[in-house]
Amino acid sequence: MQQGLDRFLQGFRRFQENYFAPNEALFDELKYGQNPATMIISCADSRVDPMMLTGCEPGELFVVRNIANLVPPCEDPSHETHHSVSAALEYAVNVLGIARIIVLGHGCCGGIRALMDGITDNPGNGGFLAKWLSIAEPVRDYVHSHYAECDPAAQLAIAERQSILISLDNLMSYPWIRDRVAAHTLSLHGWYFDIRDGALHGYDLDTRQFMPLVCPIEKR
Repeated sequence: MQQGLDRFLQGFRRFQENYFAPNEALFDELKYGQNPATMIISCADSRVDPMMLTGCEPGELFVVRNIANLVPPCEDPSHETHHSVSAALEYAVNVLGIARIIVLGHGCCGGIRALMDGITDNPGNGGFLAKWLSIAEPVRDYVHSHYAECDPAAQLAIAERQSILISLDNLMSYPWIRDRVAAHTLSLHGWYFDIRDGALHGYDLDTRQFMPLVCPIEKR
């Protein structure tokens, strides 16, 4: 077990030598605070790293990661529950004053697969995961209703994109997000990283479809 941890410690030493030390000015500035213009809500999946995918430096992104990149609808904060994503949204929008929120979904998502496999049908078996994924239950119902003729792989890919739209809709349930969007001081974006071919797609409000933002590279 320690051997596995040693790998991370060695990696941190490489970070110190190859990144932290050569970028002393950047980290000297960051120790006084952060001023990111963009918030990304992405999946906790180990294959999807927002910093790596966007090539950003420390301090550029305010990142929230959870199962299936979901945003819960706005609730009364006095309710006897903990609101991790809602708290992060409130901090990013009201304190940091970010200019944009990107919901970043991805292909081959295990959370959406669990949703499509019916984990929310029996919450007692799914525990926390089933409760969380219930946010996206309308996605499963929509896909089964409108794409019943598609095979499971195609249904999964559709559901992964539709889950991004659920999160975008739920973002607008927060009054301080809705007000800033109306005032054009905050913009919302839905992105889909297709891990199968490396392409990036973005949701177009005019066509109501996901359109290519960055096409896949040609395989050698």
